[in-house]
Amino acid sequence: MINCSKPVVSAIHGPAVGAGLVVGMLADISIAGRTAKIVDGHTRLGVAAGDHAAICWPLLCGMAKAKYYLLTCEALTGEEAERIGLVSKCVADEDVHAEGLRVATLLAAGPASALSWTKRSLNHWYRTAQPLFEASLGLEFFGFGGHEVVEGLAAHRGKRAPDFEGVGGKHPIDL
Repeated sequence: MINCSKPVVSAIHGPAVGAGLVVGMLADISIAGRTAKIVDGHTRLGVAAGDHAAICWPLLCGMAKAKYYLLTCEALTGEEAERIGLVSKCVADEDVHAEGLRVATLLAAGPASALSWTKRSLNHWYRTAQPLFEASLGLEFFGFGGHEVVEGLAAHRGKRAPDFEGVGGKHPIDL
């Protein structure tokens, strides 16, 4: 999405987690419903908040908020996400798709080269973070081979809070 020359608009309605959250966050313009539930649950599963999270969240809402939400896995509403700068715009739930289409139509009728070049220039912020992306993705994958992910996945499947106390084993890498 970062290298796509066309502007991408996302409409976040309901829960946004996992791959759906990635698409919503990496879109050039993100429209969220007031009650949308936005959550990055990496650490709750027992793995590092890698891939897009380590890049997008600090750029969009600042390091303090990024650390808070990525470390605690607390959910945000669309309203809160707009307030902290995580999404472009928040609208009533019933207007999310119409507003997304309105913005996409506006962009489609705009000056293609100017929009493409502006997007390309702004997305260099993401491109400069490539080493960060690679490191965070690697750490996330280390987590998938660790002991904590077993408890994290069991808790997720059992619809309960994870209990990481007493989960043994050495970390694959000790930073």
